Amino acid sequence: MTVWVRPLCLAALVVTAAACDEQPPTGEFPETLDGELRRSIGQWGVVPIAAMARQDPALVALGQALTFDKILSGNRDISCGTCHDPSLHTTDGMPLPVGTGGTGSGAARTLGPGRSFVPRNAPSLLNTAIGLSYVFWDGRLTRFGPQPPDVVLPFDLPNVLAAQAMLPVLNRREMRGEPGDVDVFGNPNELAQFADTQTREIWGAVMQRLLAIPEYSQLFSAAFPHLSSSSFTFREAAIAIAAFQMDALMRTDSPFDRYLRRDDNALSVEAKRGGVLFFGEARCSSCHNSPLLGGQQFSNTGVPQLGPGVGKAAPLDLGRGGLVNNEFYQFAFRVPPLRNVELTAPYFHNGSFPTLESVVAHYNDVIKSLRGFDPTTLPAAVRDSYHGEQATIDSIVNHLDFRLREPLRLTEAQQRDLVAFLKSLTDPAARDLSGIVPVSVPSGLSIR
Repeated sequence: MTVWVRPLCLAALVVTAAACDEQPPTGEFPETLDGELRRSIGQWGVVPIAAMARQDPALVALGQALTFDKILSGNRDISCGTCHDPSLHTTDGMPLPVGTGGTGSGAARTLGPGRSFVPRNAPSLLNTAIGLSYVFWDGRLTRFGPQPPDVVLPFDLPNVLAAQAMLPVLNRREMRGEPGDVDVFGNPNELAQFADTQTREIWGAVMQRLLAIPEYSQLFSAAFPHLSSSSFTFREAAIAIAAFQMDALMRTDSPFDRYLRRDDNALSVEAKRGGVLFFGEARCSSCHNSPLLGGQQFSNTGVPQLGPGVGKAAPLDLGRGGLVNNEFYQFAFRVPPLRNVELTAPYFHNGSFPTLESVVAHYNDVIKSLRGFDPTTLPAAVRDSYHGEQATIDSIVNHLDFRLREPLRLTEAQQRDLVAFLKSLTDPAARDLSGIVPVSVPSGLSIR
């Protein structure tokens, strides 16, 4: 606080009337960097992430086995953990995933004969167990309401993560396989014979596989002791997978989390400057807000089109705009949460940007970045699937989020500060997730 003392008008002092009427100075000491950052954060609902409720250990044990067991896939060649690999922080390190029929793991994974890429990037599962309103890049599954198109989910699923876990086994490209496929043992893939609309039959066939293995029967009975073995359905499997995810994949002790808990020394000066930009001039927080810094809304951020496309718009991907009654959202995708974002490259819905530096540079001038996108920055395997036609680019620009139409004009130093802030969202414990991988799975299939 500035203390000001009014001049004394005494006969012994030679002072003017103007001096006696002088007003106190209006300025105060400059706001501290911490004061500015905390004031900026306070406007966006960013508070420490709530603690996760303890999960039933028997449920978690079943979910862990199911997450890493390739028996859930039609050809017995891919698991949830293939595309959500703990060694890659529950991503696969690729712009677009390689689903069933592929070989290898991580960024070295390659397509099988006649296969094509899964059309959207495999997002990290870290810190998705609490507070998310939408899952999937187009938000077609939400805790608020409508079912995914053409799929009727069990009405009594306990959370949106369990609902999400019901779906990959239905997807031909991700896990189920194509008609006529054989599995890794040369046997016919019975899951692929069903029509895409026969969801109950597909889930039932997966359960038939699982319950034929005595260890799985025991795990299901331990996790759901109130149910008889004859009543187990894939609903129970999905609930267990969600429980494992909630138990194993919350990492909420980043420097930024500690800063939110009032530790001023948790962030570097560069990260604090970047935070002020993030919540202020750079306008990042207009989309990336709330405790998870994202996951609550949709935006067309001018990302180049890449991949085989989705639905009737293929080979383009309209994102949420491809869903019924959502035409307004052309090329818009879910704003991803940013917790531990440093570890989950490549970025955006199709992995078209390889580093945080390239992401920040894109946001600095979105239209320039889109029009000047260099496909040689992409891995060779996906380079040919870049859609750089002028009409496509113009259409993306015409539907661009209004908040991104003007350049930010951030300096290189400011961009570095923003990256420093984004790296402060990393919990050191998220760097090594090897402890969540089981030594083996009940089917006896390989984990890698």
